[in-house]
Amino acid sequence: MTAIPLDPPRRLVEFELDGEPARVPEGSTILDACRAAGKDIPTLCQGETLTPKNACRVCVVEVEGSRTLAPACSRKAEAGMSVRTDTERARHSRKIVLELLASATDLSTTPRAAEWIKEYGAKPDRFGADAATMNEAPKVDNDLYVRDYDKCILCYKCVDACGEQWQNTFAISMAGRGFDARISTEHDAPLTDSACVYCGNCIEVCPTGALSFKSEFDMREAGTWDEERQTQTTTVCAYCGVGCNLTLHVQDNEIVKVSSPLDNPVTHGNLCIKGRFGYQHVGGGNAVGG
Repeated sequence: MTAIPLDPPRRLVEFELDGEPARVPEGSTILDACRAAGKDIPTLCQGETLTPKNACRVCVVEVEGSRTLAPACSRKAEAGMSVRTDTERARHSRKIVLELLASATDLSTTPRAAEWIKEYGAKPDRFGADAATMNEAPKVDNDLYVRDYDKCILCYKCVDACGEQWQNTFAISMAGRGFDARISTEHDAPLTDSACVYCGNCIEVCPTGALSFKSEFDMREAGTWDEERQTQTTTVCAYCGVGCNLTLHVQDNEIVKVSSPLDNPVTHGNLCIKGRFGYQHVGGGNAVGG
């Protein structure tokens, strides 16, 4: 019999969460504890497979004794701490962040953004029509995916996925400062002339739709994209022997995009160009079983 090594057990950390006792494994974040307790905390820059960058600040909570609000996505739960997730101070901070983001960025394809704006009473239009925006046309320079920086909130997740945390390609990074800050290829070169290997892992982690499949972009432009009509089927990629899991998103009997389960022990949501975009060759086109 083959011995399977197991991780050593982690002791439980006990603390107070919104006046109730909470127990989570050591090393868990406040966000982990909130989710375990069924508390809905908004997040944008947090990624299940990435190290938190604390960029968006919509998940902030109040920790007793702390001078500043703490990002729930990265602050570790500590024994004896007291955390409040829905105080007036935390809600006001989330409201301001949502107003700033929505006034400068197109959040129309950001899941739950409209819901959060309503929940926190955010009024992005209070900054007026002159609020600074990217005001940049989508970059369509290849047949696989589109970059729409009007929707980019500079969360840095795509840079991390492309860089040292996963792909180690380093095709993109942050460029500029202040209002000129943006995600860019080296010397702002076209994607086709950059180091990009078209793995699409940046698309997988993008929280706003700033990066999207060309197929999704075209269907949204045509008004035919409808996630309620889409089904998802998990299968195994046949391009090599690694055994990556693929989740096929199908609409009207056609594969419209491919993702990978974040909890898969092989891929952790990551794929190569063949796994991510090879669906275009199914049946000589996109038709399932065609």
